[in-house]
Amino acid sequence: MIDLDQLLLDLNEPQQTAVKHTGGPLLILAGAGSGKTRTITYKIAYLIAKGITRPEQILAVTFTNKAAAEMRSRVEQLLGSVPSLPLVCTFHSLGVRLLRRHAECIGFRPDFTICDTDDQKRVVKRLFKDFGFDDEVISTDTARRLISHAKNKGWSPEEYLNQNRDSAGEVVYEVFKAYRDTLQRLNSMDFDDLILMTVKVLKENPDIRERYGTWYEYLLIDEYQDTNAPQFDLVRQLTAHHENISAVGDEDQSIYGFRGADISNILRFEKDFSGARVIKLEQNYRSTQKILEAATAVVSNNVNRKKKVLWTKASGGDPIRILAAQDAREEANYIAQKTREHLLSGASSVAVLYRTNFQSRQFEEIFRRNNINYRLVGGVSFYQRKEIKDAVAYLRSAVNPDDDISLTRILNEPPRGIGDVTRNRILDLAREHSLTFWQALCFALEENLFPGRAHLKLEQFKLLIERCRSVLDQPLYLALEQILDRSGYIRALSDGSEDNTSRIQNLHELVNVAKETGTGENPIQEFLDQVALHADIDDFDEDAEVTLMTLHNAKGLEFPVVFLAGCEEGLFPHSRSIAENDLEEERRLCYVGLTRAQQKLYLTFSRRRRFFGRESEELNRPSRFLQEIPQDLVEEVSLYPAFGSASPGFRGAVELGSESLFAPQKPSRPYPGKTFNTVDSVQKALKQWPAAKKTASGFRAGSFVLHRKFGRGKVLSVEPSGSDLKITVQFPGKGIKKMLQSYAKLQLA
Repeated sequence: MIDLDQLLLDLNEPQQTAVKHTGGPLLILAGAGSGKTRTITYKIAYLIAKGITRPEQILAVTFTNKAAAEMRSRVEQLLGSVPSLPLVCTFHSLGVRLLRRHAECIGFRPDFTICDTDDQKRVVKRLFKDFGFDDEVISTDTARRLISHAKNKGWSPEEYLNQNRDSAGEVVYEVFKAYRDTLQRLNSMDFDDLILMTVKVLKENPDIRERYGTWYEYLLIDEYQDTNAPQFDLVRQLTAHHENISAVGDEDQSIYGFRGADISNILRFEKDFSGARVIKLEQNYRSTQKILEAATAVVSNNVNRKKKVLWTKASGGDPIRILAAQDAREEANYIAQKTREHLLSGASSVAVLYRTNFQSRQFEEIFRRNNINYRLVGGVSFYQRKEIKDAVAYLRSAVNPDDDISLTRILNEPPRGIGDVTRNRILDLAREHSLTFWQALCFALEENLFPGRAHLKLEQFKLLIERCRSVLDQPLYLALEQILDRSGYIRALSDGSEDNTSRIQNLHELVNVAKETGTGENPIQEFLDQVALHADIDDFDEDAEVTLMTLHNAKGLEFPVVFLAGCEEGLFPHSRSIAENDLEEERRLCYVGLTRAQQKLYLTFSRRRRFFGRESEELNRPSRFLQEIPQDLVEEVSLYPAFGSASPGFRGAVELGSESLFAPQKPSRPYPGKTFNTVDSVQKALKQWPAAKKTASGFRAGSFVLHRKFGRGKVLSVEPSGSDLKITVQFPGKGIKKMLQSYAKLQLA
């Protein structure tokens, strides 16, 4: 039996208030490290212990499998032995759960296949070929990403076209429509569809909506700031019969706008749910006061936020150390040295965070050279390895031969003499007669449409799939072992080479995963869903001493020691955000990075950094985010004794060209001897300098330029963008384009 008095003693006053709120909508604004997971799990336990509702009538939804597993574990510990448990899951697994029961309502079979990113790329690439489109107007990968972004906004192909009436938009529109129809024909859904189609089921079927809306009496949503338009629609459908919703989130940690997350969902919560109560969790249990003050100072420069002031009982703390390195190698060497020092002095873990994936290479090289073991998050995950995807494709094809995506993947894998010409002829036959690939293959064999050798190879492949289907009545792991054996896949890798031996070991590990899969009504489907919904962050090793990861991947984690590398204008904040004058999400990303640190925090930047195989032509400027941190919280690190133990501050009076680590060194001084008394005047002077240099090279309004895709165009305007140049060009027949010169690589015509 749960001891309610003891339960509440574990919480601070705002947390107790949130837990005790049991009627109507509630928004819990939970600052970084303020115990939001504890609050959610205790609230679930409180609802059950007080007899307000039964466990099975509580639904708690979050975004990652890792977060859901942690929440589920904490709830079980609090409840102890109870007859049933609440449903704690991710948005996507909730969608799968509902769609497996009701997909037929919207024209899908319950055994639909879930497409991953690689599958989507294959479909879009094939559609480009069918339409005769090429990459001159827009690339296949960009089109795929734009389709996903449109879905995350809840747009149909027609709505997308209304927002993008140019040649690229028309291409995406045609591919979007065909992509949607293709997935429907193949009985497949991508990740975005798992939410969109769930909403469609609920909207078009009032009886189903009422069933789920009345069954789940309490809905708890974690990371509410990360919800997109379809996820908000799903929440509204589930709360149509009541408004017992508790949304937990932090608008200052909304960093997934590029995936379609809509920060306005949390900002307008009180309007969407009238009478909503708002409770702020501001006591931080993670970081030192200095780290919190620095993070708050940075994010306070944003306009779109609900004000919170984080505080901690652990006052003081080490200053935030800032290093200006001469180049990326020096930056990595410094971080490696300090990492080793902290590990030797007893730090349990160290994280190196960065804005973009390319930055990891330098750290990996230096860490390996210095024998520092590390874990890279965001590399090729286990489930994204080729051999694993091939094995899963075999299993999916055995379960459903009409899964064109999987079947075409394994058609000649391992090589069995079925070439691209034969495959493309079957694809053409399937398209012409509205058949699946499997149906077209069977028809071609029955009608003897292929010459002798090709016919024989296709007949053998057809027999292989049928033999794989015949073993599905066995335990999952045995079925998978036999499929890998009968396909010849393991034999093809058995050449003794190191790489192939490693691939075989990975396949054996996949079989072990299959052994651990539940024994429900459909363990094969459960296994395939588990594989499809796996995310990179699920691989995070909490026992790793050193972790390398992007800032986006670091959200929700914490480390005793954190290095935030690459704090340079154009890199962080990213040049795209600078060009679009949209810095608020970048600033929130900085806030997330700063608040990952528990005790020690280092911020580094490099004067020069190699981009796309070339060294930057100009000296990088420190990120504006560094200048937003109060000077009394930082300590500048000098690697050069000649500069003294403490170099001049970079806020307040800054002499450009002085020996300060935060100013360009000779001979790159743009205004020798001139002193500026405000940060704004420094920014303005430095913007004018690169702009003057670049416009002098010929890029000015009225000049003509050449672009590799859009052809010849006229420059309408030129303006500085960090260390880059934003150029607006009018291309005849292509419209007006805004682009950064470092990416566009424009040439004077």
